[in-house]
Amino acid sequence: MRPTQISEIVGQQHLVGDGKIINRMVTAKMLSSMILYGPPGTGKTSIASAIAGSTKYAFRMLNAATDSKKDLQIVAEEAKMSGTVILLLDEIHRLDKVKQDFLLPHLESGKIILIGATTENPYISISPAIRSRTQIFQVFPLSESEMEQAVKRALADDENGLGKMKIKLEDNALLQLVRATNGDLRSSLNGLELAAKSTPADKDGLITLTLPIIEESVQHKALSADKNGDAHYDVISALQKSIRGSDVNAALHYLARLIESGDLPIITRRLMVIAYEDIGMANLPAAARTIEAITAAEKLGFPEARIPLADAVIELCISPKSDSGITAIDKAIAQIKQGNFGDVPAHLKDAHYQGAEKLGHGVDYKYPHNFPNDWVKQQYLPDKIKRAIYYEPKNNGKFEEALGFRYQQLLDAQRKS
Repeated sequence: MRPTQISEIVGQQHLVGDGKIINRMVTAKMLSSMILYGPPGTGKTSIASAIAGSTKYAFRMLNAATDSKKDLQIVAEEAKMSGTVILLLDEIHRLDKVKQDFLLPHLESGKIILIGATTENPYISISPAIRSRTQIFQVFPLSESEMEQAVKRALADDENGLGKMKIKLEDNALLQLVRATNGDLRSSLNGLELAAKSTPADKDGLITLTLPIIEESVQHKALSADKNGDAHYDVISALQKSIRGSDVNAALHYLARLIESGDLPIITRRLMVIAYEDIGMANLPAAARTIEAITAAEKLGFPEARIPLADAVIELCISPKSDSGITAIDKAIAQIKQGNFGDVPAHLKDAHYQGAEKLGHGVDYKYPHNFPNDWVKQQYLPDKIKRAIYYEPKNNGKFEEALGFRYQQLLDAQRKS
């Protein structure tokens, strides 16, 4: 069912639709090398195949991870002898330097039109040398209507699809087929073919595909939180932003996707970050309870680990929020990086060794526990920045409000002449 013409491509109309960039390239026969990135089964190989079919150029497919430099040399020789060759290089993010160095001159000459395919973010995973010689296009999971269109086309196609078989796909089974595969058309068509070829026909030769049959044939949906894909990090980001935005249901949705991917370490690490970065001083006890939940989850393992993780996520969502802690330390770090600070005051310097007193180290230090309420006015910051303020409390919860009140009292006392 792979398209041989641009007009046959299902989905990705922002690239191949009338007047869109790849369609224009094909129409004008002005192809340039490109990288297509997005989830599996969304049409990266189909676009490359259709470009080749629409332009009548030779089309070759290699894998950057498994095919050798010699395989690239064969393609280059073909391009040299017969003209332009379109090379689809799958998993281009795995292209090593030896293969890259061989390929670059051929891209420069235009003899090889490279179409790289990857599930990884090319701005992160692909070398600048390749990126600078290609245009980068993102492809997206197909919509339900696009998936239905492709499935129905496969059922009707006598030559390349299942048109020679008498198949009745029930409506609820069709809906499951396009939904459970999460925009991955390859998985959807594979599930359809398995269901059709493993289901006996009735006495009239009709194969009826019901919801239970499709559920069994599709099995586990193609998760967009796949541990090895760029989308995994999008889901992690969405989890943190949903908690930060206090949307319990959205946060539980993204947590569920991460749980289904089975990546417990990255869930627990991110929840610890969220607890201190986004909730922080507004509710430090919640951060402590998050650590307890993480400890329980690690001891339990999946599937039971989902329970303490869900409890922690719900509390973090509902809790008051404050980023005053991370903001304060980032201000302090920024000042250090600028070199805008002075020497440690002499009375605070280490005085435990012989001769320190002669240097003035530790002299006139006031030990707070020797004073009422265990506090005494004393300068702690270097002279150059002695009035610096990093921490600015927020009034987003009783915990930080109480700390903020005490903090202001101390500041006022310290600054009294």
